[in-house]
Amino acid sequence: MTQVRYTRNLFLRGICIIYLFANLSFYIQIPGLYGDNGILPVRTQLDLKGRTPLLHKLKQKPTLVWFAPYLGLNLEYMLDILALSGVVLSFIGFVSQKFCITLVFALLWLLYYSLYQIGQTFMWFQWDVLLLEAGFLCILVAPFWYSHHGKVNTPSDTIPFWTIRWLLFRLMFSSGVVKLTSGCPIWWKLDALSVHFESQCIPTPLAWYAHHLPTWFLRLTTVFVNIFELVIPFLFFFPNRKVRITAFYTQIFLQINIIATGNYNFFNFLTICLCISLLDDQFFYKRKSKNDSHKLVKYLSTILCILVYAGILYETYVYYSIEFTKNWTVQSNIAFTQEQFNHVFSRAIPVSIYIGIASLSLTIADAVMNSLITVKGVRNKITTTLITGLYTVAVCSMFALSIVPYTALHESHNTTVLSRLKQIQGKVEHLRLVNSYGLFRRMSGADGRREVIIEGSNTIEGPWKEYEFLYKPGNVNNSLPFVAPHQPRLDWQMWFAALGTYHQNPWLMSLAYRLLNGQPEVLALMNNVESPFRDKPPKYIKASLYRYHYTPWSQQWNKQAWWTREKIEEYFPTFSRDHPPLIEYLTRMKIIQDKPVFKVTNEPLKLLLDSIRSIVCKIEASLLLWGVYTAGCAIIMTSYNTSTSKKK
Repeated sequence: MTQVRYTRNLFLRGICIIYLFANLSFYIQIPGLYGDNGILPVRTQLDLKGRTPLLHKLKQKPTLVWFAPYLGLNLEYMLDILALSGVVLSFIGFVSQKFCITLVFALLWLLYYSLYQIGQTFMWFQWDVLLLEAGFLCILVAPFWYSHHGKVNTPSDTIPFWTIRWLLFRLMFSSGVVKLTSGCPIWWKLDALSVHFESQCIPTPLAWYAHHLPTWFLRLTTVFVNIFELVIPFLFFFPNRKVRITAFYTQIFLQINIIATGNYNFFNFLTICLCISLLDDQFFYKRKSKNDSHKLVKYLSTILCILVYAGILYETYVYYSIEFTKNWTVQSNIAFTQEQFNHVFSRAIPVSIYIGIASLSLTIADAVMNSLITVKGVRNKITTTLITGLYTVAVCSMFALSIVPYTALHESHNTTVLSRLKQIQGKVEHLRLVNSYGLFRRMSGADGRREVIIEGSNTIEGPWKEYEFLYKPGNVNNSLPFVAPHQPRLDWQMWFAALGTYHQNPWLMSLAYRLLNGQPEVLALMNNVESPFRDKPPKYIKASLYRYHYTPWSQQWNKQAWWTREKIEEYFPTFSRDHPPLIEYLTRMKIIQDKPVFKVTNEPLKLLLDSIRSIVCKIEASLLLWGVYTAGCAIIMTSYNTSTSKKK
């Protein structure tokens, strides 16, 4: 029997860490994003004044924020309660295995889902829905209660844990597929990484150096990114465990490189956590065997692993026209057409589903057999078999639902999915139990990254002074930051805003209005220390669109700026605080309105929340997240040393 009890527990604690990062990062930004004076106040989403029954409100928008009046709080404080509750629950799950149980993960999912429901444009990211899907699966994966016999494996452990591997496969394979199905010429020419490091949302300092690597090396790296995302995921279900473990290392290698060169908040850490599903307990507790037959099997397994990956390297050499030149460089080009890829891809989807069905069937069969053979006692056999059956039904249901968004990757399979299955998935789609994935479908920034620069002035003629953000590029002399796992959601949305117009990003009008009024909650999301309007807001606001490029290699070594930039055009026109169209528009969006009638009546709880906020706001966000994580690690080590000394 494959043992995954220790592996499963490690995965669950890892998910607790991700929840910790996500909730704490969200909590920091609540006042500026969703407060009464924030960019998109939560009060515009929920109406506490109406007499609509609570049950009807929950059906309309399922979120725990509706319970604010019952606690004597307003909506903003209720968001604090939900986020802090998520922080506390995830932290205790991180530091103690006793709390990695079904109930805790159900609460964590419910809390984050409640925040997601009111998050609006600032939470419409794939990693948020990925966390919701992975978090829901943890409800199945986690044990119902903590047992002191936690290291004893039960046959049903492997069944729900298999769903994590299927989620990892869909995530990685979909991410690889969309890059080529989009027809983006940058991906097809293997020039994506020559653009990516410069154009990504918040690059790290290492991104500048990666951008200046030789072009042939970046093209070859793009080839391996394609292989890691398109081919390797099929090995997640390979019968040979060494092949799967090698696949694990390839994915970890990919994610570590992404973390080093880009700030993608908790996304890559979550993906690494999902990769744990490729392992088993034997990976951590290696057994030494003196049996010659076992050694022979081990050698044969190693040979098979080498042959499998040698075959992949050979196919890569053929289909990407790898050529070694006399100048010690490597030339690479895609040797297949879009039509050929589309033909293969249309058949890869059903094949992958059949592989998933076969893998799941073997996992279920192994669990049932072990329920009948390894479990002692008739009563225990019956109980274990029934539990295994319940897990089987739940996992098969989740697998069936996941097929709907997965097959949508190719239009030819939309009609092959049962209509009844589509209807069921449509009814639960708002819960984000299963989702479609695919990042970097098309590369932007081939001609340089675009940035929206907001400026303020006290006179219409100027001088105009720039607002600085905390993390996104602005001042060309500012150094590049490491900010992950924190996600500065305003900085991220500013990157998306630069790809479109301000008409497509109406929240920008609210941001401009808050800056014109000098709202401290919103200014806290920006670099308020170096703000030219720290003491008094400007009378006028405007924004311009700029094109940024990394400085050449030689200039950086001469301690010049990190960026060069040029102005493209006006982004949005000049606004004043009493600009009639602006006021009318924000009033229609309910951002400008009278203060809510509902008042905070729970003064002790309000005082406690204000005290926590006053402490947290004094610490830089990424330092706070890593500080809390380090504190958790210290508690774990202290507890381990204490328990070890007691045993002695």
